[in-house]
Amino acid sequence: MNTNRWIARKETNWKTLDKLLQQAEKKGLKSLSATEIKQLASLYRSVAADFAKAKTNNLGNTLTQDLQALTARGYNQVYQGSRRQEWRDVQEFYAWGFPQIVRETATYTAIATAIFFLLFLIGWWYAWHDPVFLDLTVPQELIEKVRDRGELWMGFIVGNEPLASSGIMTNNLGVAFKAVSGGATAGILTIYIMAFNGLHIGTIGALVTQNNLGYPFWAFVCPHGSLELPAIFLAGGAGLLIGKAMVFPEQYRRIDALKINGTKAVQLVFGIVPMLIIAGIIEGFFSPSPIIPNALKYLTGFIIFGFLILYLSRKKRIYSNSI
Repeated sequence: MNTNRWIARKETNWKTLDKLLQQAEKKGLKSLSATEIKQLASLYRSVAADFAKAKTNNLGNTLTQDLQALTARGYNQVYQGSRRQEWRDVQEFYAWGFPQIVRETATYTAIATAIFFLLFLIGWWYAWHDPVFLDLTVPQELIEKVRDRGELWMGFIVGNEPLASSGIMTNNLGVAFKAVSGGATAGILTIYIMAFNGLHIGTIGALVTQNNLGYPFWAFVCPHGSLELPAIFLAGGAGLLIGKAMVFPEQYRRIDALKINGTKAVQLVFGIVPMLIIAGIIEGFFSPSPIIPNALKYLTGFIIFGFLILYLSRKKRIYSNSI
């Protein structure tokens, strides 16, 4: 092989790759056009082959080392760079994208929330005025524990925090995913889940309040509920988005409406999952703790909810050079 001729033929590719890598290393892959990114990937594969050839044919330590360094830099951008970009995209989503999609779909979340609280009030009212309704909707052993013994039922969590926390997370994620997937039933299952949970919590709320246990009960609910309940409402909104696309696609074809609203629903799910994981940890370790004063639990819940509102209100500023 004529080494000098081979180097002269390949040198242009090496220099072009080096130039593209310098730009990517300084400004990131996003600074390259789609064509340049394809060119970078193609040149990386070509230079990797050149490096292997130089090493096999002993074309000199300097050339081999230069090609090795160029190949390593190309690998970092083609593979590691794409992973870094994916991580930056994840950070960008949680910093700005999730709050934005929550605001865009706020109407559907509001409807899901209204369904929940309407049934919450109905459950509270009937449980307060009709003992038969209470007996039909709440397990008898729970009624006896609260009404007859004056006790709440969350004590079992203490001493079993890790297991209880993981079980709570699994249950809450299951409820959220059912609420979202319920959109596939034209939203009927989603509405049922929101109504059922509202009715259930309203009935329990009336039971504990009637028996002078409302303050410690809501102190237990407040810290984790400040994240858990909004997450469930967002899941309900995501399900209603899908249901709306099925029933009322408006100017879109039904399949296109499902793609558009389905994408928004998936984005909501990505944001909901961390909320429910954090809520599960709080519910397993903080909310039931007997050594934490109830007043502190209420304060913690209000602070968490306040930060959640501030976070969901975040808007990314777009700066313009125009006057």
